[in-house]
Amino acid sequence: MITKILSEGQIKRLHEASLTILERVGVEVPHKEILGRFADAGAKVDSAANRVRIPADLVMRLVAQAGKQYTIYGRDLQRTAAFGQGRRNYNSIAGEASWVDEIGGARRYATLADVAMAARFGDALEGINIVGAMADPHELTGEARCVEVLATMIKNTTKPITFWFHDRASARFIIDMLIALRGDEARATKFPLCYPFLEPISPLRFPFNGIDLLFETARLNMPVPIGPMAQMGLSAPGTLAGTMAQENAEILAGVCITQLIRPGMPVCYGGICHAFDMQTTQMIFCGPEQAIFGVAMTQMGKFYGLPVYINVGLTDSKRTDAQAGLESGVTLMLGAAAGADIFGHLGICGVDQAASLDILVLHNEVIRYVESVMRTVEISDDTLGLDVIAEVGPGGTFIDQPHTAEHFRHELWFPKLLDRNYYQAWVDNGALSTEDRCRREKEAILKTHRPEPIAPELARTLDAIVAAAYRELRKK
Repeated sequence: MITKILSEGQIKRLHEASLTILERVGVEVPHKEILGRFADAGAKVDSAANRVRIPADLVMRLVAQAGKQYTIYGRDLQRTAAFGQGRRNYNSIAGEASWVDEIGGARRYATLADVAMAARFGDALEGINIVGAMADPHELTGEARCVEVLATMIKNTTKPITFWFHDRASARFIIDMLIALRGDEARATKFPLCYPFLEPISPLRFPFNGIDLLFETARLNMPVPIGPMAQMGLSAPGTLAGTMAQENAEILAGVCITQLIRPGMPVCYGGICHAFDMQTTQMIFCGPEQAIFGVAMTQMGKFYGLPVYINVGLTDSKRTDAQAGLESGVTLMLGAAAGADIFGHLGICGVDQAASLDILVLHNEVIRYVESVMRTVEISDDTLGLDVIAEVGPGGTFIDQPHTAEHFRHELWFPKLLDRNYYQAWVDNGALSTEDRCRREKEAILKTHRPEPIAPELARTLDAIVAAAYRELRKK
């Protein structure tokens, strides 16, 4: 951890404030089975109000037993995302209702074809190691949408994936699909492809379906990121401290729920609170407050020994412009330096306005930049270069030295999209803007990249599971 905002005393005070919230105020949990398990564990449960007040000792006992390390694997088992193991991970957005084909153009409803395109696109980007669906297909019914989205993604990327789960009934078909992919239940458990996302509804409430589907995914002990999106001044107090205390309480309550479903279930601490803009009446994706939240909530998650997900690297801009570069770069760099495990969801145009492949191209370049900053600097006899310094001496040059030729390719970072040309060379090449270069890169990837295809037998099995999901879920 390079960057810190909170002192040890401040971390402790936020922790104690969250425990006070959970014990005195409690959380609303509209799920009878979980309320019963809370009661059996020693919490105070008001069944009529679906309210549970969780004593501090129970919170800490359940947090202690949560799984704190896990890895998810792509269709290609060599392509992984590791959590709680000192690795940084980057994912494209799991799904947006709208899609923007051309920056500045009209938005449209997202489709299943967009999911296929987003999966192929994410498969090509070196900075993205968890590929998101990026689209919630408008033409598909909600009951089985997630099942068909999963099948489409498996066919179009070899990387780990993320998408939005719907409910417990559809999760059963998702489990069937994951078992079909890996060959049996044991391998599906050992090599998880994806994870469900539990999002508390701030302030201090939980969704029934978000909890209920975990009873199904627990069969494979799938990891669970827990991420409320408390908004400072709207769904959380109008202060940084109050928002973080409430957000932390909601996350801890979510951890408790996962452990009451299956002890040891791996979790990720999703400290993804935001500020609310009192001027535009819209959530702020990437103001200075988001940099503070990102670093501070990483510190809180690591205080509990958990892997951490934060919302940094995003932008309030709708273009791949200076604002997008500033907001994405500053917040992602600080989040990485704070030691978080995953950042995003990337590729969002503005504040959940739409998914954009142009924005994702820019985000991929930001990731490459940040990862170069975060590299380990080698200090050795070879890299210190004392012999070559002595040979060149005062007033000499190193440009023609073999030592320089041997090292510059891995000592320097070379951009794909950023401009470093002389002015006239830039003009001669078309005086392109960052937006122009992002668009060209997007078009080139869409034209050339094709992921490794799946076996025909697996494709038929996935299609059969999708068809069964639609038949059975539409009856309910």
